Amino acid sequence: MTETTSSFVTALIAQRGNVAASRACIDAAIARADALEGSLHAFTHRPRSYVEPDACAPLAGLPVGVKDLIDTIDMPTSYGSPIYRGHRPQADAAIVTLLREYGALVFGKTVTTEFAWRQPGPTVNPWRATHTPGGSSSGSAAAVGAGIVPLALGTQTVGSVVRPAAYCGAVGYKPSYGSISREGVHPLAASLDHIGFFAQSVEVAALAHALFVAAKPEAIDSVAAWQTWFAPLAAPPRLGIVRTPFDGRMQDAQQANFAASLARLRAAGAEVVEIEFGADLAQIVDALQVILRVEAWHAVGPAAQAHRALLSEPMRNLIDEGAAMPEARYREALALQATLREQSAALLAGCDALVSVPATGGAPEGLDDTGDPVFCAPWSLLGVPAVTVPSGWTELGLPLGFQIVGAFGEDLATLRAAAWVERALATPAAPRDLAPEAPGEVAA
Repeated sequence: MTETTSSFVTALIAQRGNVAASRACIDAAIARADALEGSLHAFTHRPRSYVEPDACAPLAGLPVGVKDLIDTIDMPTSYGSPIYRGHRPQADAAIVTLLREYGALVFGKTVTTEFAWRQPGPTVNPWRATHTPGGSSSGSAAAVGAGIVPLALGTQTVGSVVRPAAYCGAVGYKPSYGSISREGVHPLAASLDHIGFFAQSVEVAALAHALFVAAKPEAIDSVAAWQTWFAPLAAPPRLGIVRTPFDGRMQDAQQANFAASLARLRAAGAEVVEIEFGADLAQIVDALQVILRVEAWHAVGPAAQAHRALLSEPMRNLIDEGAAMPEARYREALALQATLREQSAALLAGCDALVSVPATGGAPEGLDDTGDPVFCAPWSLLGVPAVTVPSGWTELGLPLGFQIVGAFGEDLATLRAAAWVERALATPAAPRDLAPEAPGEVAA
């Protein structure tokens, strides 16, 4: 890893027991948020004060953003919907309970689209305020991309972690389906929903994996323990390029960046090969859409019956389509999903990981749409681990990303491959730091 990415966990371990250092981390996040939030709009709620951190805990007061789809007992949770405005859950979600047990601070609730579907909230892209941050985990992506918090929780049903992470210049990590309890997280489509992470580096994503996926807090007992448990691949990987029926949707800048990234990986020693993916990607995306619609109808339908006028048109359309979906199509889609998940290792065709773009390009202009998730959709249906790392910049100063995909259950191996890619790409720094008084106003 680069010196920057390798220093985070080392510093976290080194400051354990140091109350002043933990407090300084929180104070820095508060100052950054106070400077940017007036125009960024990443949070729906931030506490007026924070409890004194437990400096001896594994995360030692680490400020973490939590998507407003995830229950918090001490902060309102509205699921991005006016139906639940001011709602106070009776308990923390399971992952929030773990966050607190590990000593992290819930820094604030981050903006989500309505029930994690298409209706955007007020968040803007941290690099250009006239562009979307992506969705549905809009606020979490923007909060990490803007440097307010080093880690934030999101959810992904189609592309709601990986895509906005790419748009905002953050690392996005979607673990294997079912590896984190979703108790206390409002569902959109139970067979597709994942909890995921936005992080300032692959190493920070791996820290989240150690604690919340692998349940290995001993991995950060010491610097030596961490360096033993997590490191980039020692040898260059074999990476398989997945060409898709959707490649024509890519913008020129994304195509050029992907080609340049592959060239840099080859120059660093990776074997990069095009593979024949052993499944029909268009059929996979169609199956995902069927499951999504039927299960969204079940998840949101009861609220729709009582408060239909308070739902956005995209949400009403989604649940109406789900209500009309033939049961046989839904069962066929679930059967395909189960079969392909079992075959995920074989689909890698002997590669350490598959690689593709995470999005069609940089964040689209405008705030009415959160972008096209099609390049994330296959991996959400299969439920396999996926990571995006920053890979460059558009001419407008918007981030671009590069996606790494692994086999089901092979999350740590996928993160190790992603860390190798992150180091090999050595993406240049941002065109300029975000100005505290005007986030996103990057000159064209």
